[in-house]
Amino acid sequence: MIPRYSRPDMVAIWEPENRFKIWLEVETLACEKMADLGIIPETVPTILREKGGFNIDRIDEIETEVKHDVIAFLTSVAEHVGEESRYVHQGMTSSDLIDTSFAYQLKQAADILLNDLDKLLAALKKRAEEHRHTLCIGRSHGIHAEPTTFGLKLAGHYCAFKRAKERLLQAQKEISVCAMSGAVGTYATLNPEIEAYVAEKLGLEREMVSTQVIPRDRHAMFFATLAVIASSIENFSIEIRHLQRSEVREAEEFFSKGQKGSSAMPHKRNPILSENLTGLARIVRSSVVPAMENVALWHERDISHSSVERMISPDATITLDFALHRLTGLVENLLIYPDTMKANLEKLGGLVFSQRTMLALTQNGISREDAYLIIQRNAMKVWECDAKTSLKEFLAQDEEITKALPTDVFEDIFNYDHYTKNIDGIIDRALQEA
Repeated sequence: MIPRYSRPDMVAIWEPENRFKIWLEVETLACEKMADLGIIPETVPTILREKGGFNIDRIDEIETEVKHDVIAFLTSVAEHVGEESRYVHQGMTSSDLIDTSFAYQLKQAADILLNDLDKLLAALKKRAEEHRHTLCIGRSHGIHAEPTTFGLKLAGHYCAFKRAKERLLQAQKEISVCAMSGAVGTYATLNPEIEAYVAEKLGLEREMVSTQVIPRDRHAMFFATLAVIASSIENFSIEIRHLQRSEVREAEEFFSKGQKGSSAMPHKRNPILSENLTGLARIVRSSVVPAMENVALWHERDISHSSVERMISPDATITLDFALHRLTGLVENLLIYPDTMKANLEKLGGLVFSQRTMLALTQNGISREDAYLIIQRNAMKVWECDAKTSLKEFLAQDEEITKALPTDVFEDIFNYDHYTKNIDGIIDRALQEA
């Protein structure tokens, strides 16, 4: 990923330095168990710990000639270790090293993303509590529906990211596997105890049947999980973009001192963070189809997945890490305008109470079909007069209404408390600890 959308800790996971350090650790752990089993001299792992090293420039130089990154790495290590290097990688395939190390990198990446999610959940929870009773209009199809609270809106997004955390924990578990079973996965040249030892030391589980590579359905699920998280980011971002529109302006991204909104129009305050997050979500989701296509490999092993994973793994994880961090800051600093929310809520002259009025008619002997038509014809009058006359006023003039309902019940019908009486219970349930 380009530096603009990258954060150092996640970038470091995918740097050659980290990758080769993990490779060296895997090789060293394998040698430790081989020495323990009497397969290689006991001195080898000790020498590897003392002298083991590599030179990235040298690895690149060797790979230019041999066209094989693992061989280039092993040659560089041999130049540091000396004679005992002949015992390194004994009985192993490139996939034993690469797949196990890749699993460890994905596990590291997931740890960062889980921490990101915890911070986002904390921010959403705080703002949901802050605005649990802030009245606003709920919309369906972009049109005013019925009253809700902004805290309940935020609680819904909190739940989405709580589910995201649960999915990512499962995806991390699924991808955290070690495979060191040798050519075509038979353990013919590697004692299974070596795999068990390496897995335990790295905090991984053993692959049940590796065939020589870790099955790529695991990776497909991991990247699909990242994509769903990205979609939840976009879902929140779209909400903010709509609420920041000039005609709505119920919430707004923080606009810092000295910030400029437009090169041409000095008055502009644009939802640039939300729009950016919408775009970044597309990048993360773009990794899913290649990851799915990686599942189908030839026989026990091919490398058609390799080039794909070298690209999508850093891109998807770095982008999602950046997006989660950006969204957390957006939530923490979000400007919220309760007065505007109340004004918008009342903008349509009480049309939001149409369902309560209809239900009151059904409770007083009018069929639901007739009640719907009576309320609808009065509601249409409100639309047509641009809410210059309220729904309550039109209803008070309708004989079918006044025959069924005494006008003194209107105060009870046109009362926002009916819409908020269960809000606390819903939010309390939603904000249980992730």
